[in-house]
Amino acid sequence: MPQLTWQKSSYCGEGDSCVHVAATPQAIHITESADPTGAVLTTTPDAFRTLLHALKGAQGHHPRIHITTTEDGTVRLHTPGAPTVTTDHHNWTAFVLGVRAGEFDHFVN
Repeated sequence: MPQLTWQKSSYCGEGDSCVHVAATPQAIHITESADPTGAVLTTTPDAFRTLLHALKGAQGHHPRIHITTTEDGTVRLHTPGAPTVTTDHHNWTAFVLGVRAGEFDHFVN
């Protein structure tokens, strides 16, 4: 994988672990800086766009990136055959707030 420039939500505190997003010409990459496995979920710009629309509450958008939450607040992002990125409720909330503020729109425009 080429050197990536990662972006996190401005809602994530300085020095805090967070969900990060980066792009290459053909793909969007998502990771969690605190994930001890170092998993990076690589997806298409179209799938990431659909995720953004779904997180913004747009009707009719069903993300191809699956999000599951456990009882302890662990959030997992995954697609079939790809690594699973794991984060916690606090970091996921910061990411979603950034999505809703449009902070990641430039990755798919």
